[in-house]
Amino acid sequence: MTAYAVGQLRNVQMNDGIVDYLHGIDATLAPFGGRFIIHGGTRETLEGSPADDLIVIAFPSKAAARAWYVSPAYQVLVPLRLQGAEGDIYLMEGVGSEHRATDILDVG
Repeated sequence: MTAYAVGQLRNVQMNDGIVDYLHGIDATLAPFGGRFIIHGGTRETLEGSPADDLIVIAFPSKAAARAWYVSPAYQVLVPLRLQGAEGDIYLMEGVGSEHRATDILDVG
């Protein structure tokens, strides 16, 4: 099942650390089958007033996403990201095409 690394970053400052992070991250994704789904782009706010930047990276599985995050290649970049951004990073499994909203009600 596809899984996603989701980043909600706040107070992003485009400094040398962030620039170096951006130059390095793509190479860390490839060995784990990761690819950006959402990264930058124009946001059209329909409700609320979000202050975060949203980043979503797809991986073939949650195990692949976790392996990417803990990999030495990515971990060396984390301090660079932290030089210019605060935020939350988490992994989430996706759902299949047959998923319906009420499926989460089945605690069964």
